[in-house]
Amino acid sequence: MPELPEIELYLHALRSRVLGQPVERVRLASVSLLRTVDPPVSALHGKRITGLRRLGKRIVFELEDDLYLVIHLMIAGRFQWKATGAPLARKLAHAAFDFPNGTLLLTEAGTKKRASMHIVRGNEAVQALHRGGIEPLTATLDEFAAALTRENRTLKRALTDPRILSGIGIAHSDEILLQARLSPARLTRQLETAEMQRLYDATRSSLREWTDRLITEADETFPSKVTAFHPAMGAHGRFGKPCPQCGAPIQRIRYADNETNYCARCQTGGKLLADRAFSRLLGEDWPRTLDELES
Repeated sequence: MPELPEIELYLHALRSRVLGQPVERVRLASVSLLRTVDPPVSALHGKRITGLRRLGKRIVFELEDDLYLVIHLMIAGRFQWKATGAPLARKLAHAAFDFPNGTLLLTEAGTKKRASMHIVRGNEAVQALHRGGIEPLTATLDEFAAALTRENRTLKRALTDPRILSGIGIAHSDEILLQARLSPARLTRQLETAEMQRLYDATRSSLREWTDRLITEADETFPSKVTAFHPAMGAHGRFGKPCPQCGAPIQRIRYADNETNYCARCQTGGKLLADRAFSRLLGEDWPRTLDELES
């Protein structure tokens, strides 16, 4: 799922292409995409894009006449920039937004269509879609600490909960925790003052670094392969590969469709976190430390 850095990458690419441009036409290919009925889609026609911003993991298009188009890409939704009037692909296309200078296609891979589009009037209606999490890049340390300790959650769950922090998901939480050298299973209320400071600093620096890196790599081209994984990541998606900080193999915990990647040496004092599937299967044979695993 695109997270804060990937959404900011899209916003950067969209601003130079659609800001100030009128929406000539909206073509819908998927009924499930649109989650509102009033105002109708036709209300967007002829209205200029006056602003673009992020709301959590959503992209908000601000238009004339106090109209807002809010899109959540979910896991597999992506944008493509094509020539004006580009056709809608049968299997992947959700919608097309035609502008005088090009067409913005919204696609979604896979059979489960989860992307959503809301058309609302007034900023209050936009804010009603917000899950309530604070913005990690603008929050103070006190606000950050208060949000994380409101409930006693594991750091992994707290970082990815949109009611606590806005815009962070599975991938970037792995990177943040590796940089902060904190266990994903550590409870938020157990953090010492210095550890909370470290987590706060790592959250801000990691998100900013990845945002800047993605925008620099894309240059002026419209991003075509936006994912929450990047080969330069230190932990996420790097199971079995060496940790960039210490060289130990990156470990993995899987649960349902989610996974957590971490370095046992840097983050858990050499202890392996129990995987709900394999640790139960292996029982006493499950290695408890990195040294046991390597031996």
